[in-house]
Amino acid sequence: MKNFKPKVAALTLFAALFVLFGSATANAKPFAKTLSLYGVTFTVKSPNRTSRNTVTITTRGLTRNLKVTKSFDGMVIGAAVGDSNLDQSPELFVWGTSGGSGSYGILIGYGVNNKKSATEIYVPEMDSGADMAKGYMGHDEFEMVENNLVRKFPVYRPGDSNGKATGGTRQFQYKVAAGEAGWILNVDKWYDF
Repeated sequence: MKNFKPKVAALTLFAALFVLFGSATANAKPFAKTLSLYGVTFTVKSPNRTSRNTVTITTRGLTRNLKVTKSFDGMVIGAAVGDSNLDQSPELFVWGTSGGSGSYGILIGYGVNNKKSATEIYVPEMDSGADMAKGYMGHDEFEMVENNLVRKFPVYRPGDSNGKATGGTRQFQYKVAAGEAGWILNVDKWYDF
């Protein structure tokens, strides 16, 4: 009987850890959303698998419709369309979070080319040495506000724990611009509050 209690305690601890850490995989729901702007329809789907996840994007309303499946290193949690460069051709953004405690933002985008085709928007990595990246440790939120993609995240000061940022919030507003070989996502403005 003396050995029974430690085994029960170990099983109880295992069950508690499974509920705590296994719940992320149990709560992973497939993502599906259909969005339209200017007669172009985007359908975004992801199985939201916890490993080797993908996202599939299809279009309707273009001369050459798109169907692409890309690897997505995290869970897809949102998608929106807008027209930040005001060219009457929509842009699609799909965002999510990486696994782990940082929940770093993941973002991909596609821009429509004169309603004929859609090509991927180059999304540059955040330059860790730039002033606008100081204090960044993930926990990103994205949304479309008045046709512009907006990204917000808590700002961490030296000594802050990952769960408690004390530096306020930083917000980026993005614009899509034509580059030499396609579309580029640029930070238009940013500020802290």
